[in-house]
Amino acid sequence: MPMSVGDEAHMKGAIACIGECMIELSQLDLAGGHARLGFAGDTLNTAIYLSRLLPGRVSYVTNLGQDAFSTRMVEVFTAEGIDCTLVGRHQSLLPGLYSIEVDSTGERSFRYWRDNSAARTLFSGLGAAFSDLSRFGVIYLSGITLAILPSDVRAALIANLMVMRDAGHQIVFDSNYRPRLWADQAGARAAFAAMWKVCTLALPSFDDEAALYPGTSLTQVLDRIAAWGVPEIILKNGAAGPLIRQNGRDMQTVFERSDTVIDTTGAGDSFNAGYIASRLQGAEPEVAAIAGHELACSVIAQHGAIIPRQLMMHRSKVSDTKCAAVDDA
Repeated sequence: MPMSVGDEAHMKGAIACIGECMIELSQLDLAGGHARLGFAGDTLNTAIYLSRLLPGRVSYVTNLGQDAFSTRMVEVFTAEGIDCTLVGRHQSLLPGLYSIEVDSTGERSFRYWRDNSAARTLFSGLGAAFSDLSRFGVIYLSGITLAILPSDVRAALIANLMVMRDAGHQIVFDSNYRPRLWADQAGARAAFAAMWKVCTLALPSFDDEAALYPGTSLTQVLDRIAAWGVPEIILKNGAAGPLIRQNGRDMQTVFERSDTVIDTTGAGDSFNAGYIASRLQGAEPEVAAIAGHELACSVIAQHGAIIPRQLMMHRSKVSDTKCAAVDDA
């Protein structure tokens, strides 16, 4: 069945993406003193691609500053068709900043300056309130969203999402585990477990889950998340293609590898956008996974998390890519 988005009271499938947008420095030339300036963040990347695929349906929920960088961010969001009504503007705090360093294989590493970012004040009296989320049919957030929030705000957000899920809203979560954002693994595991309990669509990556639960297998990850009652899980596994579990049935995708890998930044975020958009348009999970894969292939063939609109590839029809049922193990 297509991914449900509730009734007209949920704004016909309007999507709220919650998280942090940061200043991005890529294509670093330290010797020459040059870098490419952009704006990105995991849920923001997904929001931009979703807005391109589903125009007029995406809002971004974050807090920024009053500085020129923050103003420019809002201009960029608006130009992408994203609603910014729930973007708060802090009087003194600024956006975070990060840099991307890419090796010869296209694999990237990051450096962050974000400890006092304005986004950490989300749902704390500035900008969006929890009640504002009720007007959206789909709520999308990540492990980074949870990590930047104070523990009491994080718990309150999850509790409110539970109420929304029970009322028929779709809650979509990508665990996106970043160890440096958590005091310890136990805290991250507890937060993610609470989030899986309220989640209707899970979009984890195997690398992240294996880092949080060393020695785990693909099937063990699916079993653990499914045990919390998540009906649809898409376990991303890099070039190998995601493993899908929907209502107890496993499907292994088989994707052709990308011919060009320049920068893997935003690969998972763009996959999520392609998948969610296709599911909301009625595609079955295996077809939606193909759409996500093709969009991600377009992104990793360019520098940075956000590529020009005209370079996006997103199809919803099955081509030579296959998806096979997997026997339960």
